[in-house]
Amino acid sequence: MTTYRRKALPAMAVALLVALGTSSCAPHAGGTKQATSATPVYLDLHRSFEDRAADLVSRMTLEEKVAQMQNNAPAIPRLGVAAYEWWNEGLHGVARAGGATVFPQAIGLAATFDTALMGQVATAVSDEARAKHQEFLRHDMHGRYEGLTFWSPNINIFRDPRWGRGQETYGEDPFLTSRMGVAFVHGMQGDDPTYRKLDATAKHFAVHSGPESERHHFDVHPSERDLHDTYLPAFQALVQEGHVDAVMGAYNRVNGESASASPRLLGEILRKDWGFKGYVVSDCDSVDDIFARHKMVATAEEASALAVKNGDDLNCGHTYAALVNAVHQGLVSEADIDISLKRLMLARMRLGMFDPPERVRWALIPYSVNQSAEHDALARRAAEASIVLLKNDGILPLSRELRHVAVIGPTADDVTALLGNYHGTPADPVTILQGIREALPQAEVTYAHGASLVQGFDGQGTAALIESRYLRPAADAVEHGLQAEYFRGNDFASTPVLTRVDPKIGFQWDHGTPTDDLIMRGELPSDHALAIHEFSVRWRGQLLPPVSGRYELSAPASDGYRLYVDGRLVLDAWSGDATAERPRSAFVDLKADKPYDVRLEYANNNQNHEVRLAWRLPGAKPPLEEALEAARRADVVIYVGGLNSNVEGEEMKVNYPGFAGGDRTDLRLPATQEKLLEALHRTGKPVVMVLTSGSALAIDWAKQHVPGIVLAWYPGQRGGNAVADVLFGAANPAGRLPVTFYKASEKLPAFDNYDMRGRTYRYFEGTPLYPFGYGLSYTSFGYSDLAIDRDSIARDGSMHVTLKVKNTGRRAGDEVVQLYLRPLQAKDTQAQKDLRGFQRIALQPGEEREVRFTVSATKDLRYYDEQQHADAVAPGRYEVQVGASSTDIRATRTFTVTP
Repeated sequence: MTTYRRKALPAMAVALLVALGTSSCAPHAGGTKQATSATPVYLDLHRSFEDRAADLVSRMTLEEKVAQMQNNAPAIPRLGVAAYEWWNEGLHGVARAGGATVFPQAIGLAATFDTALMGQVATAVSDEARAKHQEFLRHDMHGRYEGLTFWSPNINIFRDPRWGRGQETYGEDPFLTSRMGVAFVHGMQGDDPTYRKLDATAKHFAVHSGPESERHHFDVHPSERDLHDTYLPAFQALVQEGHVDAVMGAYNRVNGESASASPRLLGEILRKDWGFKGYVVSDCDSVDDIFARHKMVATAEEASALAVKNGDDLNCGHTYAALVNAVHQGLVSEADIDISLKRLMLARMRLGMFDPPERVRWALIPYSVNQSAEHDALARRAAEASIVLLKNDGILPLSRELRHVAVIGPTADDVTALLGNYHGTPADPVTILQGIREALPQAEVTYAHGASLVQGFDGQGTAALIESRYLRPAADAVEHGLQAEYFRGNDFASTPVLTRVDPKIGFQWDHGTPTDDLIMRGELPSDHALAIHEFSVRWRGQLLPPVSGRYELSAPASDGYRLYVDGRLVLDAWSGDATAERPRSAFVDLKADKPYDVRLEYANNNQNHEVRLAWRLPGAKPPLEEALEAARRADVVIYVGGLNSNVEGEEMKVNYPGFAGGDRTDLRLPATQEKLLEALHRTGKPVVMVLTSGSALAIDWAKQHVPGIVLAWYPGQRGGNAVADVLFGAANPAGRLPVTFYKASEKLPAFDNYDMRGRTYRYFEGTPLYPFGYGLSYTSFGYSDLAIDRDSIARDGSMHVTLKVKNTGRRAGDEVVQLYLRPLQAKDTQAQKDLRGFQRIALQPGEEREVRFTVSATKDLRYYDEQQHADAVAPGRYEVQVGASSTDIRATRTFTVTP
């Protein structure tokens, strides 16, 4: 266990007591003084958190109580209660709070099939989160993404590959999702018996997985079997095993009830059946949906009262402001409000928010853990562990003696393709192109974009960032780059809060601002902070073209921008309207080595702040022609393509061929990329394909024609190094698919149909392109001596399963041993088989190890009996299957469950 040395911290408890005119609980060298009669119970460190929370709530007015039940809870100065913003994100690293280590996206972490590694990642994330929070407090910062209550993990079942948010999940299987989710929660919340490190949040409860465009209106009617056997098990595991402190309700209705105000989901199942003691938070504006979109009630007062009475304690949004009127109208009682608010205050008490930081072990974590070398190395290791080798006809690993390599494709040099959604700002992200170049320092590595990600999407375009050597801040400057001025607002009328030289213009702040980390590191005063939606930047200096001719200049940004060359406006997209037709580039004639004055102005108008200054040099060939020329000169072609989070994600304004609203309408590789890939194949040069994606792709043609295929997911900040490690043999891939890859010809059930029939390996009866649990290695493994310690068990009994696994190849590697249970007398609506155990083991060449599993009838054979309206274990014959995937079964044994 790591021990942290204390950095000087303000004692929150002392501040609260000063506000109340007493300091009788102030800590001293010998410990904490005994409380006196003047000490309020909620500040008495010797009382239980429950007593203290109840006392604090009792001192609030109705208006104060209601304000505390909204995510942006204001301060209550008379009670010494600090402002607190409940909204924080930490899906695969601290998100939207400035610089943080970015680990592989959740779907990639699931592909590791490694709960111990997941725990290490979550511990690193929570270390950074705690350290950042304490630093925010030092600067008196209490805003969004600066707190301790994190709205992760997303444990919805990725039932359909078209769902754009499936990348946030742990895949399609309830058991894998449960195991990875519990490990994540334990790592996030810590192991202290008194104080929680953070609060994790299991979301979105329940039965929620698209379509994104319908989520505010949709009413899901799952069968009771699907509800209990597929959609609820992971939530139950996180509540009862993970002891998760928060659960987030979903936007949709379930059987006519709002998931954020459901008496059955929240009251009966979550609290009564599962014994949940924590708090429930609505998804953002889902309480508003109750009356505004679901039309279940007529007013905000009625919607808020319905949510509170049915167990929704915290409202992400502003609808709960109507609770004051709701009480006056008799729709809800103040006692009901007190029940919810006590849960919220109890959570804050357990996080140590009302106690001296010296008492809270987690408050002593130093800020230096943030983006530390250790976390960076862990990000690389996690990325390596997540990579799935889909195909290898002997071409991989590639030789490090290669001298001419062509790296081609739209996500090869794309930072966005590393990050996925809900991410932080990495300090030094390594793209796949950069990783390959670093792995082959002696080789000529040629890069060509080749094609757009999808037809109609420019994204970063085919232009390259203008390197710093072609920029200078002033005519007499010796340094390179452009002079940058960062302003509050977007009219450049105020004095800039920050002035510096930026070597090149290629930024993605994502729900953050350029000053966040500077303030945290003490490099900028806290009163120079930029507001997330109210800042702009002006870059000025000179451009020095290397050759004469016609240049294509581009400044693709997510917001408003305009570019001037020698005082002439050449690009104007100042409106920032992402839905309007806007110029993406301009052609300008420039002479070699002649300095040109340039000015780029940028104003943020949405949440995903991104801006670049790029160009294409004179004589540049069309992208496809350039790519083919590079391929013909190379010894091997590494194609890097697939998807990124600009086209798949949460409720997006996206409408390209194959994509709609963040979801997908076509599982195939986008046509622009398919055309490029096939053209590269026709050159006759060997092609290796690297896929970036958060979901399954129907890559039928590639499977048939490309000799090597590597799936990288969205691999995080060190993804480029990890991919290169796998391509050139420094790492042996062992990731496994947490989702089924379907063929392009497969006709899936309707996306908005939540019936599980025909979905996932558990119910799909066809032949997949790549099955759940699949993944290749550079070595081979043999399975032997499968044994069970008994041939029959009672319906409440258990048995042990053992087998031996041997590395039969020539190099060290990991094998993911998977155990499935199959009922031999399955009922019509029962899953064909279920994953019920997995172990990732590392073996040296020739090494053999015994692997052991325990099968519990009540846990592993349980299913929902719709006739009895209860969980049941059916007597009869079952089969134990062990193997390397859901279809690669190496050995089986049968046993009987007795009546």
